[in-house]
Amino acid sequence: MKRIAIVLVAVLALTAPTFAAEQLTPAQLASLVASARTTTEHSRIADYYRAQADKLAAESNDHTKMAATFRANPATNNEKRVQATVNHCEYLAQTLKASSEKARALAAEHGQMAKAAGLR
Repeated sequence: MKRIAIVLVAVLALTAPTFAAEQLTPAQLASLVASARTTTEHSRIADYYRAQADKLAAESNDHTKMAATFRANPATNNEKRVQATVNHCEYLAQTLKASSEKARALAAEHGQMAKAAGLR
């Protein structure tokens, strides 16, 4: 049992840098954005926003697929279901896609800031 725990800790320690961008809390992100001056700090912010953009884009795609599935299913393809479910999924897909695009723009902006910080 002790060996399993040690192995798990080692695996988590090795993979933690990969997921660091996703582990920022809103307070940590706000603090980092307010104080970012170095290439590393701006790159970390850019990585966070890229990860968020990927997550939001995946959720948008999921809702697009759900809307198509509901629309194609004769059991759920009636006026009431279309208004309640399909429209809901389509709205979420559009909203998530827009949020994903904003996150990508922020990632690109911080990527540029990271390059500029490296030139100083």
